Amino acid sequence: MHVVIVGGGVVGLASAYYLADRGGTVTVCEAGSIGGGSTDRSAGGIRAQFSTTVNVDLSRESIDVWESFEAEFGVDIGYRRSGYLFLARNGATADAFREQVAMQNDRGVPTDLLSPADLRERFPVVDADEFVAATYCSEDGFADPHLALQGFSTAADEAGAEIRTNAPVTGIDAGGSADAGVTVRTPDDRIDADYVVNAAGAWAGRVAGTAGLDLPIAPRRRQLAVVEPERPVPDTDPLTIDLDRGSYFRSERDGRALVGGHFADEDPDVDPDRYDDSMDLDWAATTVERAADYADYFGPETGVVRGWAGLYAVTPDHHPVLEESAPGVVTAAGFSGHGFQHAPATGRIVADLCLDGETSLVDVSPLSSDRFADGDLVDERNVA
Repeated sequence: MHVVIVGGGVVGLASAYYLADRGGTVTVCEAGSIGGGSTDRSAGGIRAQFSTTVNVDLSRESIDVWESFEAEFGVDIGYRRSGYLFLARNGATADAFREQVAMQNDRGVPTDLLSPADLRERFPVVDADEFVAATYCSEDGFADPHLALQGFSTAADEAGAEIRTNAPVTGIDAGGSADAGVTVRTPDDRIDADYVVNAAGAWAGRVAGTAGLDLPIAPRRRQLAVVEPERPVPDTDPLTIDLDRGSYFRSERDGRALVGGHFADEDPDVDPDRYDDSMDLDWAATTVERAADYADYFGPETGVVRGWAGLYAVTPDHHPVLEESAPGVVTAAGFSGHGFQHAPATGRIVADLCLDGETSLVDVSPLSSDRFADGDLVDERNVA
């Protein structure tokens, strides 16, 4: 079984590893450099606090891999489980939190629902008077996306995968039946294969179009900043999200903090080949102000050290497309900012779809692209 994977980010390379490890012949085609799309610009969050069962299940299966990553792949990815703290300012968000915590607990995720009094006692740095409820899971955390990518890349290479860089895919010719195979075209080659996997992230809609598919996966620009707060942020503090205002922060090295959020009313598509990957200074000032609204680490003396912009691959309901979209064409894209953390489960599912025709790891039927035409959308609410 020969599989061509389009995209050399963490989803593509995790898929390459799990396919090659099971005996598949794998060719990865990356348009630029490994991880040069969105992976190296990720905040690195790993959490199970999602609002839908399919995202929670993808998280649980992925976290099992992240926990054992150093032992299995020989790479210390800096995995820190300092927790995630979600904050609700309005009653509707608090009501949703109650439902989500019950669902997460039923699936084995030890999330706690916190009242303002609980919040004040457990996390005094947060202005509890601003919020009506919160949720906290101590098992959530974050890791270094670049190191994780290198772990999957090395393992895929050792398992026999061929990884080509500077090899953009310019076309996909699908045979139209399960037995016909596919031909993947690059500027320098034509590769005949049994399957092609679209793991191109923010470029996935464009890649799908070359195969005659119309998938609503939009490239959207997001920014992050590293700041010097007025007081150091301890490593033990959770990644904290003011969900109703879209602001978040977490600790970085040496007491610094990483702050982010999307605050504009408009969220236009961008050209993934030509977007501005530097940080906007006005945005940086706003994101520090938003963090200062609820956490006393930040204030007028907070200094911006550096920042950058990257891309989310966004779908209308903030869930990925994970399916065989056409005979021989598997899609694993549109994670809406959650591709890094869900890469281990996704890689195993991709291998199942290509080698077995189905998967039992997670019920991914809600992630079929048919949902867009059918109007069967269930929005992921916990998105920052």
